[in-house]
Amino acid sequence: MKMMVYHGTDCLFDQIDLSKSIGRRDFGKGFYTTTISSQAENWARSKKLRNQSEFAYVYVYEVDIPEDSFAIKRFEGLTVEWLNMIRDNRKLGGIQHNFDIMMGPVANDNTMLTVTRYVQGTYTAEEALSRLAYAKVNDQVTFHTERALECVRFIRRYTVE
Repeated sequence: MKMMVYHGTDCLFDQIDLSKSIGRRDFGKGFYTTTISSQAENWARSKKLRNQSEFAYVYVYEVDIPEDSFAIKRFEGLTVEWLNMIRDNRKLGGIQHNFDIMMGPVANDNTMLTVTRYVQGTYTAEEALSRLAYAKVNDQVTFHTERALECVRFIRRYTVE
């Protein structure tokens, strides 16, 4: 499977370093990308503002994944399984799965309140999914092992305002 992915950040780097990944994210510790360049640009701007950084960057990568060689998990939409993956990774931290690569919806500003209330136990899965039924969601493609990163080839980096 070939695709272009984008990573938005306020950090300048030459190599992807999984040890710098923060825990308690949707799919656990890993390198987070998206297939949507404008989403990566928004991530970069948000990090720049939050960290009061001087610059915001988007990294562009080409990915070529031989699917039969990796443990890959694809979430097709907003499902109970997706909610549970987010809940487990956010509550427990680290990586609460055995996948090299994960793909699926991102819990973003459009879904955050509902997902947070599910993680906290305020909503049942059914209530959360009902509230999320009409949410516009973007995607994320995450890499969780060094071996998976071998499929990721740097193309270029650009700054965003």
